[in-house]
Amino acid sequence: MKYLTVDNLEFEIMIDHDQIQKRIRLIGIDLNMRFENKHPVFIGVLNGCFMFMSDLMKQVVIPSELSFVKLASYKGVEQQDIAELIGVGMDLTGRDVIIVEDIIDSGHSLKHTMEALEKLGVASISVCALLMKPANLQVQFDNIMYIGFEIEKEFVIGYGLDYNGQCRNLPDIYQHIPSKS
Repeated sequence: MKYLTVDNLEFEIMIDHDQIQKRIRLIGIDLNMRFENKHPVFIGVLNGCFMFMSDLMKQVVIPSELSFVKLASYKGVEQQDIAELIGVGMDLTGRDVIIVEDIIDSGHSLKHTMEALEKLGVASISVCALLMKPANLQVQFDNIMYIGFEIEKEFVIGYGLDYNGQCRNLPDIYQHIPSKS
């Protein structure tokens, strides 16, 4: 399916499943070499990462562990955002952690995830994301190790990315086609 309509919005294929899988294989090869003797923990940030994480872990052949987390944000007493990781489920003290994200947009969610993991005493944090929008990035990072694809400011769905909870199941990544009116 080359075109798709969701809630009156038009989308077209941006990155097909084969391209995604080729890039994931390359990332997997590099991860296997870089973390060969380190026994890393892969932490997938839900909900969007589930398809990417599943396919990525099929390429990782070194001893490793994995877990999934959700980032919960709420307003604190002084009205600032407070982020808390839900679901780590293991002791990460002294561990090499690889955060697996679907997309890095502004970078704020990733920053909160990293800060929450640092509080758990991890040895190192590396980031592996399927997509990144460099033009939207508002936070500087020095540990983004793997990016599947850099994209512009497009609104994208599919392969774990949703629009109002829909389309995460699509095997390809679609971009929104702006209306001509």
